Amino acid sequence: MENFREKFRSQRYMAHVSILGTTQLHKRNPYTIACWSLAFPGFGHLLLNKYLRGYALIMWEVFINQKIHLNAAIVYTFNGQFQATRDALDPKFMSLYIPVYLFAIYDSYRSTVDLNKVYLLAQREKGPFNVFSIGALEINYLDRRKPWVAAFWSMGIPSLGQLYLHRIVLASFILISTIIIVWQSNFILAVHHLILGHVRTSAAVLDEQWLLYLPSFYFFTIYDAYTNTVENNKLFIDAQKTYLIEKYQPAGFTLAIEEE
Repeated sequence: MENFREKFRSQRYMAHVSILGTTQLHKRNPYTIACWSLAFPGFGHLLLNKYLRGYALIMWEVFINQKIHLNAAIVYTFNGQFQATRDALDPKFMSLYIPVYLFAIYDSYRSTVDLNKVYLLAQREKGPFNVFSIGALEINYLDRRKPWVAAFWSMGIPSLGQLYLHRIVLASFILISTIIIVWQSNFILAVHHLILGHVRTSAAVLDEQWLLYLPSFYFFTIYDAYTNTVENNKLFIDAQKTYLIEKYQPAGFTLAIEEE
C-alpha cells in the first residue's frame, strides 16, 4: 500500500518501507537518545531515523574535532600531559564546537519526546502503511529477523548489522566512515605489529586523533542494529495482526476472555 496516496495524507502512520530501508516510529527513552548524542553528536538523531540531520551533525563533529584536535587533547589529559593538551588544542575553533555539541544533545532529547507523542497518535489512528517495496534495483519487505544476528555482524564489521536490516543508506554511511577512521588511525597496522609482539611500534604508529572516533562508531552500530531489529520485529507482528483482523476476523466479533 502506498503511504502517500491522497486519502492517507492527513493520517499519521507507523512506518514506511522503501527499497532503501524501513523507517518507523516507536517509543524511545529520551535520556538514552541524549546520551548517544553526548557520546557523538548525530548518533541520537540516527536512532530517531532523522538521517539528514544526523549525517550533518556527524560530519560537523569530525570536521571541527579535526580542527581543534580535541581527541588528541583528551588522550594527553588522560595521560596527565597537561602542557601537551594546551599545545594540541586550537582555540580559534573552540567557540564553534560547544554550541553545536549542546544543540545536538538538546535537539535529540526534544525530538524524542515529540516523536513519542506522534507514535502514540499513530498507534491510536492505525493508519495503513506499506510492508513491501520492489524497484529496479532492490526489494525490501517487513520480516522477522534475529537481533543477536544483527549485533553479531555489527561486531565483525560495523555496518553489516544495518545491511542485515536492509538499511542501505545508513549501512553505506557507516561503512565509509569506518574505512576512513581505520585507515587514518593506522589501526590495522597497529594490530599487525601487536600480533608480532612489537608493542612499542604498535603504539607509535597509531594516530590517537583518529583512533578515538572508533569506539563510538563501533558500539553505536552494535546497539543500533540490535534495537532496530527488535523494533522491526514488533512492527512486523503488528502489521500481521492488523492484516489478519481486517481480512479474516468476522465483523462484530468480540474476543471474550474468561477470568478464572
